[in-house]
Amino acid sequence: MHIMEGFLPPLHAAAWGLASLPFLVMGARSVVRVTREHPRAKLLLASAGAFAFVLSALKIPSVTGSCSHPTGTGLGAILFGPAVMAVLGAIVLLFQALLLAHGGLTTLGANIFSMAIVGPWVAYGVYRLARTLGGPLSLAVFLAAGLADLATYLVTATQLALAFPDPVSGFLGALTKFGGIFALTQVPLAVIEGLLTVLVVNLLIQYSRDDLDELAFAPGVVR
Repeated sequence: MHIMEGFLPPLHAAAWGLASLPFLVMGARSVVRVTREHPRAKLLLASAGAFAFVLSALKIPSVTGSCSHPTGTGLGAILFGPAVMAVLGAIVLLFQALLLAHGGLTTLGANIFSMAIVGPWVAYGVYRLARTLGGPLSLAVFLAAGLADLATYLVTATQLALAFPDPVSGFLGALTKFGGIFALTQVPLAVIEGLLTVLVVNLLIQYSRDDLDELAFAPGVVR
């Protein structure tokens, strides 16, 4: 998913950076509010960021100029909300660009928009919808994490298609090409990420119930 350094045209890179900026400002305010209202949850907040860092570092070569991997942002989105994950995801992407040459500084805005903004908002929306409709917690978590993963890659495919439209079929042809190549690796990865996130949430319910209670996460789950 990470678009590599220097791959996007400068105008596109700048536009995605500007598009991400208001979400980062809102996210910074949310992080301050969460840490002030729930000081006991700081360790859990850091763990959500670490989860995203580790999973999104497991890259597999895919579309030229990008790669495939789990994103890990769904967990933090359903625990703390999508705004918080904009900041955590941005920190993850910045460190990966600087320390692992995974992604890049010029493409940071585009990568933040896909992985740290769209993915978490999709995860949060799917989770809330599934729970509102009475879906079991495990199913809601699985769908949230898996669909957030796929949404992230759909945005990356859109970003690449906008930057590099097909000479014959234009934007739609390029989007079909990039999305189709991503799908080969990303669909199974999304399923795996969904299952892994369910496992992690079950472990948190078992061993960090007090922290989850403070966040009012999954009310009604039997201790």
